[in-house]
Amino acid sequence: MRAPSLLRSQAFRIVLLYVMLFAVSAAATVAFTYWNTKRALDAQTNQIIEAEITGLSEQYQRQGLQGLTEVIIGRSVRGGPDLYLLTDSRKRAIAGNLDGWPAVRSHDDDFVEFNYQRRNGDTMEIRRARGRVFGLAGGFQLLVARDIHERYETEHLFTTTLPWTFALMLMLGLVGGALISRNILARLDSINRTSSEIIAGDLSRRVPVTRRGDEFDELAGNLNRMLDRIERLMKGMREVTEAVAHDLRTPLNRLRNRLEGTLKQLDPNSQETAGIDAAVAETDRLIATFNSLLLIAETEAGVVRETMTLVDLTAVADGVAELYAPLAEEKNLTLSTSLGRGAVIEGNQNLLSQALANLIDNAIKYTPSGGRITVSVAETANGIELAVADTGPGIPEKDRERVLGRFVRLEESRNPPGTGLGLSLVAAVARLHGAKFTLGDNHPGLRASLLFSSGGSRTNAPRHAAEAASKAPGTFASNS
Repeated sequence: MRAPSLLRSQAFRIVLLYVMLFAVSAAATVAFTYWNTKRALDAQTNQIIEAEITGLSEQYQRQGLQGLTEVIIGRSVRGGPDLYLLTDSRKRAIAGNLDGWPAVRSHDDDFVEFNYQRRNGDTMEIRRARGRVFGLAGGFQLLVARDIHERYETEHLFTTTLPWTFALMLMLGLVGGALISRNILARLDSINRTSSEIIAGDLSRRVPVTRRGDEFDELAGNLNRMLDRIERLMKGMREVTEAVAHDLRTPLNRLRNRLEGTLKQLDPNSQETAGIDAAVAETDRLIATFNSLLLIAETEAGVVRETMTLVDLTAVADGVAELYAPLAEEKNLTLSTSLGRGAVIEGNQNLLSQALANLIDNAIKYTPSGGRITVSVAETANGIELAVADTGPGIPEKDRERVLGRFVRLEESRNPPGTGLGLSLVAAVARLHGAKFTLGDNHPGLRASLLFSSGGSRTNAPRHAAEAASKAPGTFASNS
């Protein structure tokens, strides 16, 4: 089981979401504070300018233009942050401490901000000011402003720094999230690895528990207690299975032997002989059913996992097809093979041989005379595929899932011999080997395939293939 990457982990996403929400909230709080502070400072500056304009307006009303000019000249030479400029209708300066009319509209009653030049020693520097234009009779214009350059520089520094602060906050949040997620992923990966080993059949594995006593340790403890319970149940089932195998299979075989012994003592043409023959056949079917159920139970319980070795599917398919070739010829069927080389997987050769034998036996049983059956082993992009295709009636799509159940047979008459466990065993063997068992259309007929994933296969392994080929399958009992 592959552990999720850091960026795809749920822990990292939660931390990232929290960091983004925190950063946005912090940025919104800082932006609101900045906007509210700027508004307050602008309001304070506006009040000072309004007071200046009110005073100068009173001077103009009492003393006229000449008196206003003298007051502006007097205030301009004092220095400080206050700025004045009185111009005529052509924007020619009459009095004030500004060299020229700035880039503001002349008849704008709103407060404006603008840049102006001021001498600082031997150099000229550009500074920021905020002011308001006041119109006088005869087209004269009076600009009253106040230097706000220090505040403007602070605001500019603040607005420039805020995005970088936001980015730094996100970056530190991502680093912190990565560290937190890495710790959480390490704990989860330990649980996932243990789970994978348990799924593979090692029921003795347990999830590691640390001394932290956190939620993961509590989860690990619960999982371990659950695994202890499962292991006890599996052990009990195995003991029951072994007891059933000993208590039932042996008496059944003994019964069959006695029937055969009795059969030898009777006249072959007598009525008793026919009855005992039927009893022997029923006993054989009962033994076959019992063996199939036992094998399915052992397969699903993972009892046979310890016997897994490198198996050459090509050699298995070739041996089973050769075994069933006479039966196919007897039914006037063409049994052909298409086998790729070097198709080596890790598995149980006896179970794989039995599963393939069930598929071929089914194909022979249901394919009409003159039909064709093909057994193939091929390497695909998704792994190694073992398939059996026939030209029989096939299985309707709606029934393909149902036929994998135990004792399920689609034919109502049940005339063909069988127990209805063949495909169930194939499905159990597929699950044991991590393969995908598929029933599809062969146009016409049925195509049954086992796809072994690339992770469990080893292609181009001639030495292992030779070893597996030397263990050719022998005989098989049909469980279909």
